[in-house]
Amino acid sequence: MSSVTSEITNMQNQTAFYKLNQEKQNASARVANSTNDSNMFLTLMLKQLENQDPTEPTDNTQWLSQLAQYSSLEQMTQMNEGLSKCMSYMSSMYNDMTVNSEITQTLSLIGKDVTVKDPDDPSGTRKISGKVSEASFEDGSGRIKIDGKFYSIANILSVKDSSLQ
Repeated sequence: MSSVTSEITNMQNQTAFYKLNQEKQNASARVANSTNDSNMFLTLMLKQLENQDPTEPTDNTQWLSQLAQYSSLEQMTQMNEGLSKCMSYMSSMYNDMTVNSEITQTLSLIGKDVTVKDPDDPSGTRKISGKVSEASFEDGSGRIKIDGKFYSIANILSVKDSSLQ
C-alpha cells in the first residue's frame, strides 16, 4: 500500500512541477508584453513633450493626470497578473484534491462487498455483487475488480464491510 501511495505522490509532484514551469513561461510572456506597452506609453508621452507648441505648453495638471492614470493602470495590471496566478494555483490544487479523493475512495473499496450495475446489461436492471479484490486507475477513472472483471466506480450501487457482518 505504501508503494502505491509513494507512486501516486511521485506522479502528483511531476504534474505540479510541469504546471509550475508552464505558468512561469506564460508569466514571462505576459511581463514582456506589459513592459512593451509601458515603454510605448512613455515613449509617446516623451514625444508629445518634445513636439508641443512652445507658445502654448501643455498644462502640468494634464501631465500629472496622465501619469496618475498610467500608474493606476500599471498597478491594476500587476494585481490582475497576481490574481490570475492565484486562480491558476487554486484550480490546480482543486484538481489534485479531486484526483486524490477518487484514488482514496477507490483504494478503500479493496476487501469490501460491493454491488454494481452490470454495464453490459442495456436495461440496467442486472446487478453484480462480490468482494473487491483489486483497484486500478484507467483513463483517470477508478476501477474495481470483482470476480476477475473490472467495473467503473461510477457503477457502484452499494458497499458493505464484510468484516462487520
